[in-house]
Amino acid sequence: MQLTHTIAVHMSAAIGALLIGPIVLWARLGQRIKPWLHRALGYAWTTLMLVAAISALFIRDFNLPNVGGYTPIHLLIPVTLVSLFMAFRALARRELEVHRKTMQSLYIGACLVAGAFTLLPSRYLGQVIWHDWLGWL
Repeated sequence: MQLTHTIAVHMSAAIGALLIGPIVLWARLGQRIKPWLHRALGYAWTTLMLVAAISALFIRDFNLPNVGGYTPIHLLIPVTLVSLFMAFRALARRELEVHRKTMQSLYIGACLVAGAFTLLPSRYLGQVIWHDWLGWL
């Protein structure tokens, strides 16, 4: 797989979400530590997650086990979109605990777990890191 514009957009959004996610989560620990920071970066994080999920629709991989170019990691697209909807619906209903748990789960699943899978040697980013940069594979 080569770096295309779509992959570059997807990777940029995903890495941005991975980096600001902990700040968003930290800003709401305890009693209103930094609500303005949480809100501002929360909207940025949500936008990055939407960009990452939507751009992933246009990334296909026919080398891995797939259905029409869509691999099992593509199942995170609807999970991400539904989770974002559920989190904001909970926020609108003032169900803050549901919002918090949904967003934490989304960060862990879509950023950390999916991010770990991108480091596999068979994935584009894994090839860049393990083969091109480090020369291990």
